[in-house]
Amino acid sequence: MIKEYILQNWPLILVLSAFAIALHITVFLDKQTIRRLYVLIAGVFLLSLVVFTEFEYAAHTDERMLRAVLMAIRYSATPFIVAQLIYTLVKKQSWYIFIPAIVLTVIDTVSIFTGIVFRVEPDNGFSRGVLGYLPFVMAGIYCVILVYLLLKRSNMKWMEIVPISFLAFALLSQLVFPFIFKGDFSKIFCSTIAVALFVYYVFEILQQTKKDSLTGLLNRYAYHADICNNPEEITALISIDMNGLKVLNDTEGHAAGDEALATLAFCFRRALRSRQYGYRIGGDEFVILCRKTSEQDLKALIGRIESNVSETKYRCAIGYSYSADGKTPVEDILRESDMMMYAAKERYYTECGRDRRHV
Repeated sequence: MIKEYILQNWPLILVLSAFAIALHITVFLDKQTIRRLYVLIAGVFLLSLVVFTEFEYAAHTDERMLRAVLMAIRYSATPFIVAQLIYTLVKKQSWYIFIPAIVLTVIDTVSIFTGIVFRVEPDNGFSRGVLGYLPFVMAGIYCVILVYLLLKRSNMKWMEIVPISFLAFALLSQLVFPFIFKGDFSKIFCSTIAVALFVYYVFEILQQTKKDSLTGLLNRYAYHADICNNPEEITALISIDMNGLKVLNDTEGHAAGDEALATLAFCFRRALRSRQYGYRIGGDEFVILCRKTSEQDLKALIGRIESNVSETKYRCAIGYSYSADGKTPVEDILRESDMMMYAAKERYYTECGRDRRHV
């Protein structure tokens, strides 16, 4: 039986092993995320054992109860795996995300005895109950939530949208293909999940060269590359600088300062729309680049940023520059937005009665 499992699941074993090794040597992810990804790897591996065992006993009519238990586990696993993905990839996600999956697990367990979701027939065949499609609906809802949250935290650039789209397509295939290929797809179900996760992880690592690890915004290198790419499309720049970061670092520690920067970056990302990209180019210095954005849309963006920041305990100085025809050199646009930002910063510290050089 072990031999048959290895032969049937060898690609899965290789992918999960490569994934685990890559996590062990990575320097781009925080320890908490790595631990949660290890849990995900273990979960997919254990699910592969369950699926293999279920189909091995499918022909044994005297093992109906065992197959029913294994089916309950398999039906409950996919929502749990996607919930774990959300819990892992979306920062500050609460464990409450698992509650619907837990409820589904209870329903699937009850189905072992009532058949409300699935029923194992006397010949060990399979039939759906009244709630037979509930596991697929639940998994589908989780997938939609995952994709939405990943897009929401992204900078909406192709380098981020492509892996998210790939992951969405792979997860969607898990929900659709079982109805097309029936039980045959179940045998490659776990391998599909493993490949999707590993490919997404590789994409994420590749993106780290262009993303700021603390804030999730694009970094200085990405900024300099992007302003050289079709500069005639750049119609506006917004310069943003946090107020009071030095005082916060000195009084509450650098962890508090990092939390402030990450919070502000989240405010900026929430405000961005199509063709608007956020960058962290220094310690507490941010730039938002707008391509083919009207002045009305630019002011609406600034309004959203100010509204989002006002909901936090932090403050920042904002300056901007707009070029209607897109012919003004980027350096000149940045210089003008910086001047406005520094003037706003000076007013802030004057009103506070503090010297900007020491705060």
